Amino acid sequence: MTNQQIEVEVFFDGACPLCRKEINMIRRLDRRHKVIFTDISAPQFELDAYGKSREQLMEEIHARLPDGTWVTGVEVFRKLYSAIGFSWLVFPTRLPGVSHFLDLAYRVFAKNRLKLTGRCHGNSSCEISSQTKEVR
Repeated sequence: MTNQQIEVEVFFDGACPLCRKEINMIRRLDRRHKVIFTDISAPQFELDAYGKSREQLMEEIHARLPDGTWVTGVEVFRKLYSAIGFSWLVFPTRLPGVSHFLDLAYRVFAKNRLKLTGRCHGNSSCEISSQTKEVR
């Protein structure tokens, strides 16, 4: 990330309708352009440039900070909401009971995301698409 103004680069599954909805909202609220949005399901996504496997990036949401540090899961949302000016929402998510609940809820969602978004066929295979609708 070359721009000193950028606070976080988020790596999201643009083929996931629920993920896309959240990212679209964050994109609209990112009026100061503090976030880089990288759709890992886009055909032009260059996986090799990041040192992560497709499976790692699909397992849960990832973000990279300007210093190169990677964060995952609920911490990504904390970084995103802070970057777009909603840091007041972050504090309650760090409270012990709330933090544990959010971490658990996100892990359950992430593990079942493909099923929940209709990308599994029967009980056997789930589809990881490399094509997506454009995120605006």
